[in-house]
Amino acid sequence: MLQLLQEPQTYVSLLSLTLLEIVLGIDNIIFISILAGRLPAEQRKRARLTGLMMALVGRLLLLFSIAWLTKLSQPLFTLGEFGFSGKDLVLLGGGLFLIAKSAQEIYEKVEAPSHKHGASAPKVITFSSVILQILVIDMVFSLDSIITAVGLVSEIPIMVTAILISLGLMIVAAESIGNFVDQHPSVKVLALCFLLMIGTLLVGEAFGAHIPKGYVYFSLAFSLFVEFLNIKANTRKEKPLAPESQA
Repeated sequence: MLQLLQEPQTYVSLLSLTLLEIVLGIDNIIFISILAGRLPAEQRKRARLTGLMMALVGRLLLLFSIAWLTKLSQPLFTLGEFGFSGKDLVLLGGGLFLIAKSAQEIYEKVEAPSHKHGASAPKVITFSSVILQILVIDMVFSLDSIITAVGLVSEIPIMVTAILISLGLMIVAAESIGNFVDQHPSVKVLALCFLLMIGTLLVGEAFGAHIPKGYVYFSLAFSLFVEFLNIKANTRKEKPLAPESQA
């Protein structure tokens, strides 16, 4: 362990893996923030913290089960020309869940408020149901994150440290991200569309279509940048003009 700390490559690997874990955790924290936003205000912080802590525990458990992760990559059965492994089934199930959940949230955000009288009242969401949904998607995102980490770094201490740092930063930023998403409906819809893309990406990976995620994250970053400009422009328009000084 002491020799590992004395090698410069250790810190390069740690920085690279930490940044990668943060990027891979963006979709997770967005999903958690959107789900927590449907709870009463006094429960949102606890839901976000619980979801991220479950993600931390899940990633550490998967990290110490590398032998099991290796078996997950071995084909279980073949359907036509596609061979499915345990990892593929997890990605497929998680991708379909993410697509369905994102589509439902987009519908409720865009269409449901415009329903006329007589429409059914929105379903009441409970703390336990939110945590259950977060647990399902945490498993998918954690599996993808750990497999990527194992392919990048071979030292377990570096991977554990990177996971702890990245999850710690996400816990600190979770409340600010959640509040920002709640205060700007357009950003929430944009984030849901991003999750819809991630779900489609996971389904594609289950069928062997390896699409670089950098394209998806770049499109999200560019869309958010444009939306931030729109928010700033609208904020300036809403500010009352200062009365002209009298001569």
